[in-house]
Amino acid sequence: MTQHINDLNIPGFDDSNITWFPFGEFEHFVFTLLDIDEENNIADFLVKFEPNEKIFLHKHMCKTQTLVVSGEHILYEPNGAVKSVRPVGQYTSSPIDNTCHREGGGSEGAIVLYSVRPTNNQVFEIYYDEQSKIAELTMDDLRDIQRQLASV
Repeated sequence: MTQHINDLNIPGFDDSNITWFPFGEFEHFVFTLLDIDEENNIADFLVKFEPNEKIFLHKHMCKTQTLVVSGEHILYEPNGAVKSVRPVGQYTSSPIDNTCHREGGGSEGAIVLYSVRPTNNQVFEIYYDEQSKIAELTMDDLRDIQRQLASV
């Protein structure tokens, strides 16, 4: 039986009061935008990953801080090999990363808090499997998402 990600109950964290949203047509995760600090150019959001799935290939184009709130956060090389496994409670502060990778949840999925801190407008670049760029996500895009979510 396939379970929809919004119906997943990840042990250890009650997310029942969080409204999760899809991110366009991208699969295997939902997110909620928590805050944008305009003065300091910081965006905070939660991502809820489906169990044992990988999201799209991407690069982090700014300093990114993460905290694994629930489950197990797994990073993958472009070829699918496991790059690192981050258990619940692990905090990571990462500089700009010019290498592509995928992310996902372990056997119970994962909820991860992200805090992105771009020095310019770029947050992520999104890639096809052969590593040609599809799109980028910017702070302007996050501001647009924030406005759209405020009207929901």
